[in-house]
Amino acid sequence: MHRMHHRSMTSLIHGANGAQGGPVAAVLRASGTTVHAAVRDAAAYRGDHHPVQVDLASADSLEQAYRGVDGVFVHLPVGAPDVQLAHAHAIVAAVAAARPGRVVVSTSGYATTAGTPVGELVEGIERTGVSLAVVAPRLFLENLLLPTVVAPVRADGVLRYPIRADYRVSWASHLDVADVVARLLTDHAVTGVVGVGALPGLLGTDLAAGFAAHLRHDVTFEPQDVDAFGASIEPMFGAEGAAPVVDSYRWRAEQPDELVDEATSAQRLLGLEPRTVEAWLGDLGV
Repeated sequence: MHRMHHRSMTSLIHGANGAQGGPVAAVLRASGTTVHAAVRDAAAYRGDHHPVQVDLASADSLEQAYRGVDGVFVHLPVGAPDVQLAHAHAIVAAVAAARPGRVVVSTSGYATTAGTPVGELVEGIERTGVSLAVVAPRLFLENLLLPTVVAPVRADGVLRYPIRADYRVSWASHLDVADVVARLLTDHAVTGVVGVGALPGLLGTDLAAGFAAHLRHDVTFEPQDVDAFGASIEPMFGAEGAAPVVDSYRWRAEQPDELVDEATSAQRLLGLEPRTVEAWLGDLGV
């Protein structure tokens, strides 16, 4: 009898050395998937995966990268809306031409309404007929590790963040998103939107309690003024980079809550529970 040879699956990961793509690449590699890292400069790449040079503005370059792969993980990098829109259109054209086996998009918490860059990306890929899953997180726990947020937690036991005390959020970490993306890249049974985040949603006091349990000292939550938050992040993000972030928290101030839909949650569709705040801090070794 001759042994059947199973080719290992190949997935192309955008931002494989970044905050979102890095954990996805790590989970896939651990499961035996061959990982291609889509990077701007292959020569400068120092990671563990096979680098593939891509230009997000060039459909031709993306088409070459997507051809013959089993799965593609893509998210739009932070940028001006017109730049994001151009990237979305290039990605859609490349998927239509190359027809990879599966595409998984993360919304990165961006809106997916018609006309938005992520909305255009999702609708465009849907039109190609290629198998598509859309991972939809809300707020990332990693935001709480911004130096201006985490320093007072450590020093004074105060977690300040620009959301109301009664504002429930389906918080998720990049590690949770990575677990969901990796599953969706290897198992094509679930298509459409998959919400990632805590259910029931967490309040600021729940976040503080998670930090307190991990750091082993009391931590209280204080809603922060949105403008004060904006001023604190401007040195890191620049005025132009901080503006859309601040606007998103002004939007949140008007919303009742920010929760994933239970019917299309990763908990319901895939049986994957997001980490608690305490478990996430432990996994990161904070």
